[in-house]
Order: sequence, then structure tokens, then C-alpha cells
Amino acid sequence: MTHEPTIVELLSAHRGELVNYASSILGDRSHAEDVVQEAYLRLDSAAVDQPLREPLAYLYRIVRNLSLDVRRRLMRERGRLPSGTDAAMEEIAEDRPSPESEVAARRDMRLLTLALAELPERTRVALEMHRFGGCSIREVANRLDISVGTAHALVIDGLEHCRSRLFRDR
Repeated sequence: MTHEPTIVELLSAHRGELVNYASSILGDRSHAEDVVQEAYLRLDSAAVDQPLREPLAYLYRIVRNLSLDVRRRLMRERGRLPSGTDAAMEEIAEDRPSPESEVAARRDMRLLTLALAELPERTRVALEMHRFGGCSIREVANRLDISVGTAHALVIDGLEHCRSRLFRDR
């Protein structure tokens, strides 16, 4: 019988990697520490509601999403200009995508989510670790206890499936 790590054990074992991952997105280690702590709290509360199949992949996803949110917030805060610059601000092109682009992006995200759900579990986990978790192919292989060639093949298979699913439905 194998021992499933608790959320605390999972965080302890991967904290450094998670902070490095968040720091690479944020460019700031202190904010990355905060993000990892917040991710732990969110994962812990999510795990109370239902057991998680892939808690590490889920933790990486939470860290990524929180890091992106913090980065956007920091950019907004840093971008605030002193009063009296309204005319200059009107000349700057809007930084948001068009409504059509937003609809297309939401559709693509929905298709990608469906495509990921269609993958065999090992392929999906390898792809998520590599593309969303920032793991190298070698790290994926080590964590899944498979060869580097197999890890590479799983990631490529997953990418190809997602790509074909996205373009097939257009």
C-alpha cells in the first residue's frame, strides 16, 4: 500500500521549485513566497471538498494562476501615473483584446480543456507538468519514473492531440 503525501508534505517537498516557478513569472522572490503560501491555502481548502487526483499538478496550476494575477496587479500599480496625464493616456492604445478575440480565446480554452480531458492520464500529467508546471522533460521523466524518451513522447503526443483538437473544431 503506497502512502499518498499530505498537502503539507507535498508543499514541503516542492516548495523551492514552486517558489522558483512563481519567481520566474513575477520576477520577485518575496511575492513568489506569498503566492506559494496562498496556493497552499487554496489547495488545502480544495482538498477538503474532494480528494485530488494530481495534487502536485493542481498546485502548480494554482501557483501559475496566482502569479499571473499578482503580476497583472503589480503592473497596474506600477503603471499608475500622476494626475493631469489624462490626455496622454487617451493617446495610448488600449491594452485589452477585442471582444471577438476574448470570445475566440474562451472557445480555445474550452476546447483545450476538453482535449486535455481526453488524454490518457499519464500523457495528460506529463504534458501539464512540462507546459504548465515548468518542468523539463528530464524532470517529468524522474517524477513519473519513466525514461526521458518516454516522457518526451508523452508530451509530444499530448501536444499533437491538443493541437489537432483545436484546429479540427475550427
